[in-house]
Amino acid sequence: MLAVHFGAGNIGRGFIGQLLYQAGYETCFVDVNSEIIDELNKMNAYTVVLADDTQAKIKVKHVWGINSLENPEQVIDMITKADLITTAVGPTILCKIAKLIATGLEARISQNQKPLNIIACENMIGGSEYLKKETFSYLNQTQIEKVTELIGFPDAAVDRIVPIQSHEDKLRVAVEPFYEWIVDKSQIKGDIPAIEGITYVDNLLPYIERKLFTVNTGHAVTAYLGSYYGLPTIKEAIHNQQVREQIEKVLNETGALLVKKHNFNKVEHQQYIAKIISRFENEHISDEVDRVARSPIRKLGENDRLIKPARELIESGITPKNLSVGIAAAFLYHNDQDEEAKEIKAFLKDHSLTKVISKYTGVPSNSHLHDLIVSTYEKLDKESNEKEA
Repeated sequence: MLAVHFGAGNIGRGFIGQLLYQAGYETCFVDVNSEIIDELNKMNAYTVVLADDTQAKIKVKHVWGINSLENPEQVIDMITKADLITTAVGPTILCKIAKLIATGLEARISQNQKPLNIIACENMIGGSEYLKKETFSYLNQTQIEKVTELIGFPDAAVDRIVPIQSHEDKLRVAVEPFYEWIVDKSQIKGDIPAIEGITYVDNLLPYIERKLFTVNTGHAVTAYLGSYYGLPTIKEAIHNQQVREQIEKVLNETGALLVKKHNFNKVEHQQYIAKIISRFENEHISDEVDRVARSPIRKLGENDRLIKPARELIESGITPKNLSVGIAAAFLYHNDQDEEAKEIKAFLKDHSLTKVISKYTGVPSNSHLHDLIVSTYEKLDKESNEKEA
């Protein structure tokens, strides 16, 4: 079986690539990083190390790579032959690979009538559906009808912490033992891919929001509060008593929303929260606060990990007083190496806080949530200035 995977980075190799290999796939990685692609073609294998006390090593074999900038025709050929296509390129890059995928699908539907599924394994809601929309923008109506008949774009929720790392072996990647890969089976075309490690569900939304409102929300708030208190790593941040207590309160708020909205078992969800916090505490993963906090504009988006649960909490009658602390800390995040953080800082310099919040979150200035963010920001900002004085 042949899998074509877009994105040969740490997540692609250390998460998706590992599971594909263990399921019996040969995997062709597609990327623009010539160094990694050359190494894949030289070694045809790499090592995944579990970041725990065991330090267990998993050898991933039967892999190779294609540089999509240098050899797009080879990628198109692989798409015509693939049994599965996956991605782990990052939400902002999906639109950039859509044209090549569209060209590959155009060639495929004239040569291969076997159903195919394309699963975007990205840190976003509706990643596959978004990739489908972008891909279809490069096809005509006749092609769209044929692709719709044969090609599935099942949405997925993925979760595994793969920190920034550096090894002498360029392909080696360390990952946490925990992972979750959930796929909407109602969107699959043809046979369901037999991959151990994937959980197939009829309704993906509860699981997407459970992950978004717990893992992503918790990770982001840990990072922004860590930065606020001058703590450089997630491990140091989560072991800080003030941060730890705040994270627990935040996840209890989002947990109340999830239990109410999706009818999760309350006790089981509390166990899930405890598991997530324990992952942030992993002694074998030293993840930088700035890596997790990066791209605050995206993370402050109205349908992302901070604002969406805050808005829905208010709609459900719960005031997100703890989550608002994380949101305010995100607006206070400073990093001159992060273009989005610099943009927020520059806009705040020339505009009122009210305009800044409305611009980046979409939260109306006359709303309760807006007032809550403003008052929390002013409180944190005052405390920060007093500490520096």
